Amino acid sequence: MGYKTINEANEAVNQKIIAAAPFLTDVVPAKSVIPELEEHVLLHAGPPIKYENMTDPMQGSCVGAILFEGWAEDEEGARELLENGKITFIPCHHVNAVGPMGGITSPNMPVLVVVNKENGNEAYCQMNEGIGAVLRFGAYNEQVVNRLHWMKDVLGPVLSKALKTMEDGLNVNVLIAKAIAMGDEFHQRNIAASLAFLKEVAPIISALEDVEKEKRTEVIQFLADTDQFFLNIAMATGKAMMDAAATIGHGTVVTAMCRNGENFGIRIAGMGDEWFTAPVNTPQGLYFTGYSAEDANTDIGDSAITETMGVGGVAMIAAPAVTRFVGSGGFNDALETSNQMTEIYIGENPNFAIPTWDFKGACLGLDARKVVETGITPVINTGIAHKIAGYGQIGAGTVNPPIECFEKAITAYAEKLGFKE
Repeated sequence: MGYKTINEANEAVNQKIIAAAPFLTDVVPAKSVIPELEEHVLLHAGPPIKYENMTDPMQGSCVGAILFEGWAEDEEGARELLENGKITFIPCHHVNAVGPMGGITSPNMPVLVVVNKENGNEAYCQMNEGIGAVLRFGAYNEQVVNRLHWMKDVLGPVLSKALKTMEDGLNVNVLIAKAIAMGDEFHQRNIAASLAFLKEVAPIISALEDVEKEKRTEVIQFLADTDQFFLNIAMATGKAMMDAAATIGHGTVVTAMCRNGENFGIRIAGMGDEWFTAPVNTPQGLYFTGYSAEDANTDIGDSAITETMGVGGVAMIAAPAVTRFVGSGGFNDALETSNQMTEIYIGENPNFAIPTWDFKGACLGLDARKVVETGITPVINTGIAHKIAGYGQIGAGTVNPPIECFEKAITAYAEKLGFKE
């Protein structure tokens, strides 16, 4: 296999992760960097899925994207296109992209461009819409569609101009290293990183003389209001890092985790782009007033790329302030969670030191073998969507992948290496 042992291959994968040099370089229309995004094509989160098997929030996101693109004039027309098979669906992961929650991405939506300068590959993710009624949770009313147009016409172009004034773009590793020391874990909590991002771009935006003052003010205010803005940057960064790591082509390190409301899917380095899937679980956590577990949608989204790169739920110890918000208790519970995760991750990432963990590095290299051996699955922080489109986020919590995904991956890799039962 080119490596004497699986451990040696896994170490090569981990070195690729450590060496990654992700830079946020631009914000562009999705179709300009993803040629597969043609007329009547939508991207979605998770492994492949048919429209009829999508949960209601993901279907609602499809309606909103169609209305945004102008492919239909109203919901009825959008539903007709969807139900008659007139829309082609592609997983975000198949085209160097990731998407939050439903992950529905259409040709004219602006996407963040993160370049891994160590490897030369790019990854993309749409921008965070803020909170409330938003497309990623299945809302598709006029307010949602109007916000998407503002993001296309104002937010994207202004951020693009700002980023292009930087010689190399924005060094994301530096922002992550700063923010993990300030209490972020980059899945459920991104307040510090979002503010650090604002700190970098606000002076530049303010000085853009070829942009109307009103638009500059709108963009800065939106970024100041959007605590989770950095999540989408972290997702694109994780995708760029893990896609580069996957080029090793050997080993049992997990290179992608994602979910579509029907199935949870993983990839491992030694099996390339092949998905190993099993039915998703439903997140457990705390609910906003008036909602309960009966209202919760099954697990969706590509945001588990954060746990794949070793942050998010597995780095709970970095973000004590978020533990009670996701229903996991207090500091000691966070410490116990992160300590347990060291049993299934191979090492530590020296780029992301965690002060509250005695400056240990964030977890590095999720080993599918160790998951199967121990029965421990990674903890994933997540928002909880209402199972009916339009309600949006109704809580926050944690979820674990089904262990069957890891068992299938290890069995397939063993067969590839010639091991027989």
